[in-house]
Amino acid sequence: MPLAHLDRPFDYLVPDRLDDDVTPGCRVRVRFAGKVVDGYVLERVEESAHPGRLAYLDRVVSSEPVLPPATAALARAVADRYAGMLVDVLRLAIPPRHARAEAEPPRDPAPVPERPAALGWDRYPRGRIFLDAVHAGRPAHAVWQALPGEDWPRRLAEAAATAAAAGRGAVVVVPDHRDLARVHAACVELVGADDVVALSADLGPAERYRRWLAVLRGSARVVVGTRATAFAPVADPGLLVVWDDGDDLHAEQRSPYAHARDVLAQRAHLSGAALLVAGFARTAEAQLLVDSHWAHEIVAPRDAVRAAAPRVTAIGEDDTQLARDPAARAARLPSVAFEAARGALSAGAPVLVQVPRRGYVPGLACASCREPARCRRCAGPLALPGPAGGRGEAARPAACRWCGATEAAFRCPSCGSRRLRATAIGARRTAEELGRAFPGVAVRTSGAGEVLATVPAQPALVVATPGAEPVAEDGYGAALLLDGRVLLARPDLRAAEEALRRWLTAAALVRPAGRGGRVVVVAESGLTPVQALVRWDPAWHAAAELAGRTELGFPPAVRMATVDGSPAAVADLVDGARLPESAEILGPVPLGEVDEEGVAERERVLVRVPRPDGRALAAALAEAQAVRTARKEAEAVRVRLDPLDML
Repeated sequence: MPLAHLDRPFDYLVPDRLDDDVTPGCRVRVRFAGKVVDGYVLERVEESAHPGRLAYLDRVVSSEPVLPPATAALARAVADRYAGMLVDVLRLAIPPRHARAEAEPPRDPAPVPERPAALGWDRYPRGRIFLDAVHAGRPAHAVWQALPGEDWPRRLAEAAATAAAAGRGAVVVVPDHRDLARVHAACVELVGADDVVALSADLGPAERYRRWLAVLRGSARVVVGTRATAFAPVADPGLLVVWDDGDDLHAEQRSPYAHARDVLAQRAHLSGAALLVAGFARTAEAQLLVDSHWAHEIVAPRDAVRAAAPRVTAIGEDDTQLARDPAARAARLPSVAFEAARGALSAGAPVLVQVPRRGYVPGLACASCREPARCRRCAGPLALPGPAGGRGEAARPAACRWCGATEAAFRCPSCGSRRLRATAIGARRTAEELGRAFPGVAVRTSGAGEVLATVPAQPALVVATPGAEPVAEDGYGAALLLDGRVLLARPDLRAAEEALRRWLTAAALVRPAGRGGRVVVVAESGLTPVQALVRWDPAWHAAAELAGRTELGFPPAVRMATVDGSPAAVADLVDGARLPESAEILGPVPLGEVDEEGVAERERVLVRVPRPDGRALAAALAEAQAVRTARKEAEAVRVRLDPLDML
């Protein structure tokens, strides 16, 4: 039941007519509080400890055991970790039923594949040791740092095939559908199409349920998919993998807001499976796994890193660069970036241009006082939606990004000026400017409207937003990472970590320095994330990031909860929670606008505890939520544990 105070099992009698159909894990219908509702059978027992009178099951929806004991235990552990409810986790773990797909006969299990050679893992001193542990069924935990230019879908497929060769299952979780397609193709090549299932949210209900049932029934051993795949009911899992765990797509946007990395870590603990946290970058959470000796790191020697990495140039790294271009620090595209692009294009290679923002001019401000330009109707930010329609036409007027209203006669409420200036340049405007700067060179864009999967090995400028960078057939000749100040200046605890992750993902697509590959990052060379990119040392940056958060008392060094809601509701929940003695309450702080009396309609409170008290914090907040729902409080309060956007 979707009420916190009812988040527990209930006992029902099984009538004789349903005795053969009721199995643990099946779907049933029961009468609850005068209504017939859906439920799952957790287990069958001879007697009930409930002293009162029990009702009978109404009917069996399906005898298919869609909730096996391992999935039920994992869902309960995830709900307890995030102060959530079991029903919310089961909604993520079990797709809606499709009767026609369920009625189809199950496929025979695919034959056990042979163990692949996996020679690519020999570039990493501990790579072969990890694969041997996976094949032997040992619960190995590792954090893998992929080399620049690594064929990481192939490496993950080799690890999954190693587990399948031992007769065990493998679960590989990736951020988006493009990564899913690459990893799925690599797995099919190694273990065959019958032994691999791809799961994602964009599948239709019938096909998604059909593939999920193939995993449940043991027809396939290897499962590849996006974040919900972390719950895939693989029998006897031998390997659990999450690629690029710093990507925010791994964080569930619905209650209880679980992260795929943490779900897989819980599953590895419960099942004894091996866990691999992999990526070009490394998060502070992954570094904590290494520092706590729960996981070992798989990294290549420094000489191998230097041989595989492109040459990285930052702004102001030497006096010669600034002498040639004194305005490099203020320029959006300094001369060193133009030189790198021209060199790559003349060599016949494409050039990747990464722009943090999509759109044309997504940010505007008053040209006189620099006050952000906002809509008169809804106070939303103003932006330029696109260029003029043609030669001689006036530029399109600014429009609100929230309500879409056109603002043809802007007047600054602070100083009265009518002039606007751009505070941010989007991918479309960047492509337009580069087309004028490099006449005769094809300019392609990859972003929200159209995401390219690959680009050919021919001269072209490819403008892409983070996460939408296409793969070049023979690698990019150069990559220009623009607007570094925008990424690093975000009011976010993870701004530096996220900037480095985006830079490394783009730079990993560039050819090695030995083949002329160059990366220009338009950011000050003295900044820590820029130095980590220049040295290609994400582990060093992750260690520094974790040390800084430990000193300041931020996750993952501590467990922290955010409590959002109206001031009265937040105060009621926090005051009524039996928090651990170590709990420290920070706030409240207003969220959004305040009313005429200066009172915020919504506010946020942070509750911080040491990591050993994290379970007690989650239990206390869940109990407080249960008390509020039992009292039928009208105002809802949102509780999140260790969210990505707590600041």
